[in-house]
Amino acid sequence: MKIKTCVSAIALTTGLALGTAQASEWTLEKAAEPYAGTTVDVVFLLRPGYEAAEAMLPDFEARTGIKINIVKHPYENALGQQVLDFVADGDFDIALIDLVWIGNFAENDWIVPVSKFTSNPDLADPELDMNDFFPLVLNAFGGWNGEVYGLPFDNYSGLMFYNDCMLKDAGFDGPPKTWSELKDVYGPALTKDGKYAFALQSKRNETQSADSFARMLWPFGGSFLDENFRSNLLSKESQAGLNFRQDLMQYMPDGIVSYDHAETVNAFAQGDVAMITEWSAFYSSLKNPETSKVVDCMKIAPEPMGPAGRKPALGGFSLAVASQADDNEQAAAWLFIQWVTSKANALEYLERGGVPARQSVYAADGIAE
Repeated sequence: MKIKTCVSAIALTTGLALGTAQASEWTLEKAAEPYAGTTVDVVFLLRPGYEAAEAMLPDFEARTGIKINIVKHPYENALGQQVLDFVADGDFDIALIDLVWIGNFAENDWIVPVSKFTSNPDLADPELDMNDFFPLVLNAFGGWNGEVYGLPFDNYSGLMFYNDCMLKDAGFDGPPKTWSELKDVYGPALTKDGKYAFALQSKRNETQSADSFARMLWPFGGSFLDENFRSNLLSKESQAGLNFRQDLMQYMPDGIVSYDHAETVNAFAQGDVAMITEWSAFYSSLKNPETSKVVDCMKIAPEPMGPAGRKPALGGFSLAVASQADDNEQAAAWLFIQWVTSKANALEYLERGGVPARQSVYAADGIAE
């Protein structure tokens, strides 16, 4: 009898414990209840990854009652518009941060460390799993001085996009494997009749430095700075890369120094250039017959090698909560950032044209193929 009573008591206690755990289980809907009706303002770019996230938004808004107000800007304007807003203590509740901006945003206290939210059990999704982000991406895009401020969003690497039809018509079986081969062999053969072998986004602003110059410095063994953080542009290797870029421009469209990403991608999409080295994020738009005339001819390959090897670019953004937002806006902003970068949403985001930074999604069946 005592044994039965003891067993019954254990069963009752266990049942109560399970019931309590189930009742207190974290859900997005429950976490968002105090913030229903809150509006969160965020900058999005005019790129496929942002269109993918926007298409997913109705689910988040329906489940939470939180309104996400998207302010769209081309990349060239995104930094300036956000800086103006943060300096003026404006309206943005989320910062969209390119990996080269993170120091500026963190040092100016425009963004809040994620630890403020991950330490709050009411806001932190138990399935967040920070270790599932690619460590390099999390640190480069969202980290500063040992603190994580943003979660990676819209992340990508450099690829060579090439028009296989144009290459075959010129007698080539595939793309060049080295930069020298591109310039010396492919360049003369493909630049004729108003068409060009290559286009390298070279607009005189951040694009020229971070995309055009960097793409030639690194493969030739050069760099912007040396180990002492002093200019390294006059080194033998850096000069070799920069001079190579100048020589390569004879096989690019006239006015290439006014080409940003949009112009470069469009030149390829219209069949005016045979090859570009651009972000993987543009793959979906170049495969879309509504925006591209080269859908059936487009193929991709790694960026060419230089004397120092293959040095492809790494790019992308993080989303961080803005310090200027009030407490409710910060909480609502965090719930959105956590949701849009989550493991649960990574596959849908990828299928819609985004590039998630979650390691687990690339291990899913069929993704590697």
